[in-house]
Amino acid sequence: MASQTPRRTARKTVSRKTASRKTQPRRAAAGRKRHPHIVHVDAVPWEHEAHGPRFEHQRKRLGRAAGGVQIGTSLLRLQPGKAAFPAHFHHGNEEAVFIVSGSGTIRIGAGEYPVAAGDYIALPAGTGEAHQVRNTSRAPLEYLVLSTMLQPEISEYPDSGKMGVFAGVAPGGETAKRRFYGFYMQRVKVDYYKGE
Repeated sequence: MASQTPRRTARKTVSRKTASRKTQPRRAAAGRKRHPHIVHVDAVPWEHEAHGPRFEHQRKRLGRAAGGVQIGTSLLRLQPGKAAFPAHFHHGNEEAVFIVSGSGTIRIGAGEYPVAAGDYIALPAGTGEAHQVRNTSRAPLEYLVLSTMLQPEISEYPDSGKMGVFAGVAPGGETAKRRFYGFYMQRVKVDYYKGE
């Protein structure tokens, strides 16, 4: 019986350089100019805002930094036990939330639902269902919030009975461009001709 030599199978070798090209996102080479509508999340500074014991967040305004006009996008970070904003809904602007990391809950109308990394939530305008993301976990929660940037806009805050009115720029837009905005208690109503 003749001895058989094992067949060698050809193995395709891929250099580390080639492999990294396939698995790593392309980044602008040092010194190469980027298009003004491209920003890297690390290049956008965190803003910090807090009010009272319940509301606190860090925010990166990615849409503004990239020169977005009709779609606003922010990366928000919540510490445990915090919400970024009071529960609200919009009459003119649709929003969406994508959970990047961590977990928590989102209130939509009368219900509260668990959310975690990878969840996407659509928040259509004019539903009358207030929404609010809260971090109910023990670790930071990061999420992207996207919004159309239509104006004028009316938003309602059912927990406190307020409404917000914005003209000149949508909520979250550059405040210097606002022609009018304010928050009012809905129960205070006046006659159309009062003071005329």
